[in-house]
Amino acid sequence: MATEIKVPTLGESITSGIIAAWHVKEGDYVEKDQVIYELETDKITSEGLAEVSGVISLKAEEGDEVDIGQTVAKIDESASAPEKEDAPAEPEPAPGVEERAQVPEAKTPVPVYEKPSSKPETAAKPKPAAPAKSQPVSDKSGRTTRKRLSPLRKKIAERLVNAQQETAMLTTFNEVDLSAIKALRAKHQESFTEVHGVKLGFMSFFVKAAVRALQQTPAINAMIDGEEIVENHYYDIGIAVSTEKGLIVPVVRDCESLSLANIEKEIRNYAEKARAGKIAFEDIQGGVFTITNGGVFGSLLSTPILNSPQSAILGMHTIQDRPVAVDGQVVIRPMMYLALSYDHRIIDGKEAVTFLIKMKEILENPLHLLLEL
Repeated sequence: MATEIKVPTLGESITSGIIAAWHVKEGDYVEKDQVIYELETDKITSEGLAEVSGVISLKAEEGDEVDIGQTVAKIDESASAPEKEDAPAEPEPAPGVEERAQVPEAKTPVPVYEKPSSKPETAAKPKPAAPAKSQPVSDKSGRTTRKRLSPLRKKIAERLVNAQQETAMLTTFNEVDLSAIKALRAKHQESFTEVHGVKLGFMSFFVKAAVRALQQTPAINAMIDGEEIVENHYYDIGIAVSTEKGLIVPVVRDCESLSLANIEKEIRNYAEKARAGKIAFEDIQGGVFTITNGGVFGSLLSTPILNSPQSAILGMHTIQDRPVAVDGQVVIRPMMYLALSYDHRIIDGKEAVTFLIKMKEILENPLHLLLEL
């Protein structure tokens, strides 16, 4: 009897994945719940488990794109497990051959002396390991290097291109003076950390400000589904996290009811899980709005691409001391450019600009956002 191993349902809007790696070979005996393959999607990497024990037959190769429900392997349950090899016994001297005078004490068996053949034998040399598929290959001149595009990177590229082709994407900008938030963090950071066990960062302020701005501009919190507009009345905010394999967007749920401390804890936990490769599919499902922070890499200005099917995404950037006019005087302030990319099919320019102005007002006057010290 053979059990089919099929690609499981991965989550909202995910219809396929790519076999990134097999951890077993054709004909191997596998145990139930053993990890047998890695599956990459445009959002996450997942591990596939053997549902039963038996001999496996592979039905897909590394790099193949497979659909949800597609059979990628079969396991023959009728095959018996291979017997475990006992430690080799020490060989006895062959008849007619004298034993060595002394046998060194060693855990490995000592080979029996045999008469050498008339033809000298060349010692077999181990074959060099084949290079991994993703190993970079340089040309003879050393001027260029080629390496395989990772399955996850290919899917991310496809998704981003589709977002630009299928939406009327537009970006509007504003800037925000973060003097008040920086002063507030400096004054209360120590006590906040003692009480809540997490540092007070900038992102929690931006999440809470985004929720307030979404509540006042509900069109930003809507989506297009076919010929219908879906209005969302909840505030699950996606926070883009950079990993070695690419960008993923775990979702912080019910941000309207979370404190600054709880938002910081959620973001920290997701960042740790993402970089350890422990993000689950339910962690990235849903979300009505996304925030991405290119400022951590030094980006001064950018136009973020929509995280489909969402209708808008906020881009944060590096904080830079710049001269600005305040009450007729030129002063130096910590300034950040904000960028809101949005789907112009559903969001008008007035609403996009109103959203950013509301963000600016809240961030420049953050005292109404409770610190809960």
